[in-house]
Amino acid sequence: MESPHAVVIGSGIGGLTAAVALHRSGWQVAVLERAGSLEPVGAGISLAPNAQRALDVIGLGDEIRSLAAWQGEGGMRSPDGRRLSGTDSTAAAERFGGPLVLLHRAALIDRVAAGLPASAIRTGCPAHLVDPGAAGGRPAVIGTPDGTIEAELVIGADGIHSSVRGALFPDHPGPSYAGFTTWRILAPAPAEPFAPHETWGRGALWGTQPLKDGRIYAYAAAVAPAGARAADDERAELLRRFGDWHRPIPAIIDAADPGGVLRNDVHQMTDPPPAFHRGRTVLVGDAAHAMAPTLGQGGNQAIEDGIVLAHHVAPGTDLGAGLAAYTADRLPRTTAVVRKAERVSRLMRLSGPVTVAVRDFVMSTVSRLGPGLVLRTFDGIADWRPPQHTYAAGTNGASAQPRWTTTDEDRDARR
Repeated sequence: MESPHAVVIGSGIGGLTAAVALHRSGWQVAVLERAGSLEPVGAGISLAPNAQRALDVIGLGDEIRSLAAWQGEGGMRSPDGRRLSGTDSTAAAERFGGPLVLLHRAALIDRVAAGLPASAIRTGCPAHLVDPGAAGGRPAVIGTPDGTIEAELVIGADGIHSSVRGALFPDHPGPSYAGFTTWRILAPAPAEPFAPHETWGRGALWGTQPLKDGRIYAYAAAVAPAGARAADDERAELLRRFGDWHRPIPAIIDAADPGGVLRNDVHQMTDPPPAFHRGRTVLVGDAAHAMAPTLGQGGNQAIEDGIVLAHHVAPGTDLGAGLAAYTADRLPRTTAVVRKAERVSRLMRLSGPVTVAVRDFVMSTVSRLGPGLVLRTFDGIADWRPPQHTYAAGTNGASAQPRWTTTDEDRDARR
């Protein structure tokens, strides 16, 4: 019997994870990418234990954990360097069952894509949904420059402004501007050591984190009109906004390549589409649940999507029931994460001196009561476990015996 055929539109982390998980479960998979290569847009990505456990399912979790660079203390600061709250890498790992890992997006894309046959990925191939198909009847149809393709399953992984989502749910308003813009840079590590930190100012934020390869991944956010850009270059804009903040922020900005500073406005969907599927077509990642980056969960939730989707649509199962189960699993969870990220972004966007002072006082007070209170922000997020059997952290490969699985009752309790 011939394996069923799935087509993934888009080669971001959610689409590639779904493709690999489907391929491993017995689907024939094709990934159609508009760009001419898989070079990812972006600088760094943060993978929390929930995404690492999802990657365990496709044999990558331990490799990703080995790239963890954060050791010791970290925390939140004010622009003058005053500590607002603190946490510890060991406490975070103990609470959530693994470390926080920051790595370059290119490194993650390369590792996930390696799980597919080279022939499965077609770059320079823009695609659009012609017909979502019917789960119990006609196949889905995808349009490409070379003609149409029929498939038993189509995965829309085409990002925030997804054309697949628009085709499935034309009445849904889609994403809206979140009120702030972000910058991301990679830079050499400064000469003097520093503790990883996120610094909150008035309507602005800066984060400095180490990578395993010795470089620094830094990110910034600030309230700004949608579409605004620097008159000269974005590194100069960072110096204007953050050049008088505490060490090592000015030195990191100085060391950055002006042409390597990425700036992107933030869009989010606090109101989700009515479902994540229709017919034989399903959404993953930003196409389904674009969110503010304030929890660092956008890529993590996309990885979860791909793994959970493959679990529910294994060859030989009822596709309609499987896609309905995927929506039932993923829509409530991701909507909660989207809305929590939006609430955190509201705190970041505060700019009045009184409201900022109150915010900072609350952060400092909560931290003094115990670092566990700070980590509670990620309860119900970073402690997620996939529904499949998988190998546990600390083993040396996917062939190890599974130590845990997730039951329906466990998933219900986390919702």
